[in-house]
Amino acid sequence: MTSPETRVDSLAQRDPRVPPEQLVAELVPPPRFAGVRFASYVPAPEHPTQAQAVQAMSGFGERVLAGDGARGGLAGLFKRKAPAGPPGMYLDGGFGVGKTHLLSSLYHQVVTDGGRTAAYGTFVEYTNLVGALGFRQAVDALAPHSLVCIDEFELDDPGDTVLMSRLMRELVDRGVRLAATSNTLPGALGEGRFAAQDFQREIQALAGQFTVQRVDGEDYRHRGLPAAPDPLADADVERVAAGREGATLDDFGAVLEHLAQVHPSRYGAMVGEVPLVCLRGVRTVSDQMVGLRLVVLADRLYDRDIPVVASGVPFDRVFTDELLGGGYRKKYLRAVSRLSALARDGAALA
Repeated sequence: MTSPETRVDSLAQRDPRVPPEQLVAELVPPPRFAGVRFASYVPAPEHPTQAQAVQAMSGFGERVLAGDGARGGLAGLFKRKAPAGPPGMYLDGGFGVGKTHLLSSLYHQVVTDGGRTAAYGTFVEYTNLVGALGFRQAVDALAPHSLVCIDEFELDDPGDTVLMSRLMRELVDRGVRLAATSNTLPGALGEGRFAAQDFQREIQALAGQFTVQRVDGEDYRHRGLPAAPDPLADADVERVAAGREGATLDDFGAVLEHLAQVHPSRYGAMVGEVPLVCLRGVRTVSDQMVGLRLVVLADRLYDRDIPVVASGVPFDRVFTDELLGGGYRKKYLRAVSRLSALARDGAALA
């Protein structure tokens, strides 16, 4: 009888090569948010800032469309109308309150419904783009767009934050509008004001050009939902993998080792069109670099709605308390939230 290992694919054997131009072309909202609009965002009545955020973002999108002017040829880059208001919008709030939904809705308002061009990516994807293209080429690739959306603006890496501040400043100088979201923890230093203050301090020269909109609320991924499901036995993980065409099956440790050999900008291509990821022996991660790579993989899996079935420790124990309490705690807790949601999806399949 053919064993599951020979019947299914493996993430640890995937090493995609992504040309730089593809990195630019793929700067669009993730599949999970391909069809969202402001109308499909349901504000919680007990958190009025959510309805205010919808109004603020949709109004900003209208200004992008009204102020962009003719975009014909190179002349369009230098003859845009002056912005009717600040050229940037920043959503400040905890993870899971719908900021990505709102940012994706803004993109679709400008591109899908408005017929303009825009780029959409996470903070990490833009820093990876600069690393792949070089700073000047990255600016030139993004400058023709009416809008650049930056999801999950990271405030815990000073070097990358300064890099992104410079990138945004050059784009604004070329007439590009910007929209960004934070990855603040709920309740962090005054109910999330920490992120807005840090954002404005870190981007210094740009701070006055951003309108900051607060978004309160609880993580929607856990509203009325159970905690992360209990892990399965190895044999059950293998059975589920063998029963789903295109599924991948790997030992968790092998995936972690492989992530060190693949640039994070290629993690999205690595999971590709995989319908289900199956992992044996999930263990608690204590190394910072290993943990941060796992965070990026979790983001790419979540972006693509890829369920996860796993054995080992539950995903709410995948990072040590030391990592969860350190400088990158926001990233780790976001990853726990997303992996738990994907594990619930996987449990339904199992």
